[in-house]
Amino acid sequence: MNARHYHQARWNEPIICEMGSSGERGVLIPPFDGGAEPSSESGAFIPENMRRTAPPDLPEISQVEVLRHYLRLSQENLGAGLIPDFGMATSTMKYNPPVNEQLSRSAKLTNLHPLQDEATTQGILEIMYQLEQFLKEISGMDRVSLQPRGGSQAIYANLAMIRAYHAKRGELEQRNEIITTIFSHPSDAAVPSAAGFKVITLYPEASGYPSLDQLKAVVSERTAGLCITNPDDTGIFNPHIREFVDIVHAAGGLCAHDQANANGLLGIVRSRESGFDLCQFNLHKTFSTPHGSGGPGSGVSCVSSALADYLPSPTVEFDGEKYHLEYDRPDSIGKIASFYGVAANFIRAYAWILAHGAEGLREVAQIATLNNNYLMTKILEISGVSAPYAAKQFRIDQTRYSWEKLTHETGLKITDISRRSVDFAMHFFYSHHPYWVEDPATLEPTESYSQRDIDEFIASWTQIVDEAYHDPEIVRSAPHLAPIHQMTHPEYLSDPDKWSPTWRAFRRKYPGGFGNE
Repeated sequence: MNARHYHQARWNEPIICEMGSSGERGVLIPPFDGGAEPSSESGAFIPENMRRTAPPDLPEISQVEVLRHYLRLSQENLGAGLIPDFGMATSTMKYNPPVNEQLSRSAKLTNLHPLQDEATTQGILEIMYQLEQFLKEISGMDRVSLQPRGGSQAIYANLAMIRAYHAKRGELEQRNEIITTIFSHPSDAAVPSAAGFKVITLYPEASGYPSLDQLKAVVSERTAGLCITNPDDTGIFNPHIREFVDIVHAAGGLCAHDQANANGLLGIVRSRESGFDLCQFNLHKTFSTPHGSGGPGSGVSCVSSALADYLPSPTVEFDGEKYHLEYDRPDSIGKIASFYGVAANFIRAYAWILAHGAEGLREVAQIATLNNNYLMTKILEISGVSAPYAAKQFRIDQTRYSWEKLTHETGLKITDISRRSVDFAMHFFYSHHPYWVEDPATLEPTESYSQRDIDEFIASWTQIVDEAYHDPEIVRSAPHLAPIHQMTHPEYLSDPDKWSPTWRAFRRKYPGGFGNE
């Protein structure tokens, strides 16, 4: 297969705040026809320093211009609706079925309010309860909370429950250390640190995971728990995970399984059989609900019966006749987010699980793993790229590659390869910190993509590598076919004093703008 012949639209589109003209309207609001008058005292509830001194400066623009504007911007994007989008690695960018989007946008859901009387919300409470039952079966755990808004927040919930467990036993002051590994998701170190624990990080051997002796050397009476991703962010599965868990348990610690990378485990490996006390899922990854560009995500915290009392409050309960939210939970870690979670994502994940059934979920994991290993086999035939650790062994759901050899031989960096990939309607994620693999690129093809999709990506990388060795300037100066080319002021990305979080802040900081940049 040849690389795709591609050229992205370039509209040089202004932002919407710069469009339109005074008096232009997209929607005409019906005139006020009498009845209740606004209270003259309504402003008294707003503090003086928060009151506007002038009306908001909103764009005045016609409906057709709004439509053109956002359609043009959409043509300047890359995503799963346009390309094989398996370059976002640990984000698990799979296909989100539009039928589930229709379900989530039903007025029966969108008109609900979280403060309604429970008698009027039995439908969504039943879906939440049933979704929890599915996730219990998938993880092997005994209780579930859907309250976390994302994977890191679910990890935080699990850390808070580990802390509460040791506090109840009077051991929290003594147990102040959490063990993780360098290739676990970074949140497995960041969250314990934010929660007040000392973090001990284990490093891989040639196998890609630490040895049991490394773990034994750091486990002690100070160990509060183990927070580990398996398979980790290289796609390598630690076959000794049960022994890791048993060692920590023997020292009195608890073990939390980060399952952000669960797409290759469904129906094959469960956290319970690996001995874990807690685990976490991301509905916006494994269970095919959209990422939403940072929100609305949806995390899930699953625990064994020994930790059920500590789950975030409220929990969803069923008494045989009706569903209700239970707040009377004295040992709960309390709320970790407002209300009860992202209901629209519960609908999507619930429908996705029902559509697949148990056999279908297992097939998801099998195809995701097959796709990844087919991709890895083909990519390792390309010059200049390698897959460090676990030599000649298959991976699970993803693989972290290294462009170190190509960099040494051509002088081109991972950023050059990434920019040139855009010219073929492809993109990929380098890696999150720490950069333990040199010049990394992480790919996860999931079950959503065909062999043809994968072959197209391989063809693109093959051509880019050929250019890197024989015509490096075309790679170094890329992208050439995208709406935006290389930045002329990359230093603005690394200096917080030069950032502008909003358009108006940018106009205040740089009233002259950057010309056409």
